[in-house]
Amino acid sequence: MKLSTRTRYGVRLMLDLACRYGDGPVYLKDIAVREGISEKYMSQIIIPLRSRGFVRSTRGAHGGYSLASPPARITLRDIMEPLEGGSALVDCVNQASVCHRSPTCATRDIWTMLGEKISETLASVTLEDLVRMSTEKMENNITQNI
Repeated sequence: MKLSTRTRYGVRLMLDLACRYGDGPVYLKDIAVREGISEKYMSQIIIPLRSRGFVRSTRGAHGGYSLASPPARITLRDIMEPLEGGSALVDCVNQASVCHRSPTCATRDIWTMLGEKISETLASVTLEDLVRMSTEKMENNITQNI
């Protein structure tokens, strides 16, 4: 299993916003520079996150993007679902009709269980957790380089 670039970049975008939560709107171009991702690609990624209500946009000279909710209330599953389309590993998990073997397929049960575990894990990690992890990693890196 491999997550799409869209999802990985979307999580990075949301982590950047979470790190600046409460500081006001952030320009997308600034996030793109910090993350090393094209602004054009970021503008496509932010659309489903905004439409789901996770990101707020503000127009004007002091405009930009900000989280619509505190980082503790947004999970990785919240971010992944609109970008990746959920955590089902194979099509037959969500639509048994796509495969005539679905009713008797033991492997479908494994894919279902695995998808549920992935979903549970993603739901257990918030942006606040990621901010904390990121901060700890940066502090450890600085300490090791001194």
